[in-house]
Amino acid sequence: MHGDVRAQLEAKERELVDQMQQLTRPQQDQGSISFGKRVGDGTAMAVDRLAAVSAHDNLQGLLDEVRHARTRLDEGRYGVCEECGEPIPEGRLEARPWATRCVRHS
Repeated sequence: MHGDVRAQLEAKERELVDQMQQLTRPQQDQGSISFGKRVGDGTAMAVDRLAAVSAHDNLQGLLDEVRHARTRLDEGRYGVCEECGEPIPEGRLEARPWATRCVRHS
């Protein structure tokens, strides 16, 4: 069972790192912004970058959770709530293999 969990966590970590790298790639068109229509384009570009920063922060938080779950797996503490010490329900671990807390403490 833990081999499957480890594989799931490793795959999720790779997926998150790939997504984060895509968000941090430089934009292809970095042309200068001038007045008129291009100012509107610049505003749209700024909004897109703000959204990318927010998405990156969310992905980083999830990546931290995945890595924390891998550490708990290595330490033999996987599947047990780190708050109350009770087993994390199987359904929760199936949906979120990186869960380190039960629903009550999440």
